[in-house]
Amino acid sequence: MSPRASPPRPDVPTTLRISDLATAAGVGIPTLRFYERKKLLPAPRRTASGYRVYEPRHVTRVRFIRRAQELGFSLREVGALLAVSDRKVPSSTEVERFAAAKLEAIDARVKDLQRMKRAILKLLAEGVCDTEAECPVLASLGSLPPARRARG
Repeated sequence: MSPRASPPRPDVPTTLRISDLATAAGVGIPTLRFYERKKLLPAPRRTASGYRVYEPRHVTRVRFIRRAQELGFSLREVGALLAVSDRKVPSSTEVERFAAAKLEAIDARVKDLQRMKRAILKLLAEGVCDTEAECPVLASLGSLPPARRARG
């Protein structure tokens, strides 16, 4: 027995106008146009009258872009992740190199966040920053070498 596609649900539209996509994804229309210009969101089909027509899968894509940005990924990195997802990456070696670099950056960020957490816990335990001593919150991230703090 061959698998068959399930029929579309009557409560889920098969196409979305730009305003519908913006609402469903929780972004503004200018954001969607920006993502299109940056090639993060593929150019949509257009109706005969020129309206953009999106598919429900674009909602997931836009939500992914926003969430990745919230997690600190640059638009360039988001584009690279989408290229992997879209199977547009030329080689698995490039994917592995990107993934390894991103894991290293994530590990560094986790260490920074852990250092900040310890400093805040110390601050809470000891009281507010004393004007005579260096504040532990500032010291937790301010003492890192500049190369470690740079985002890329």
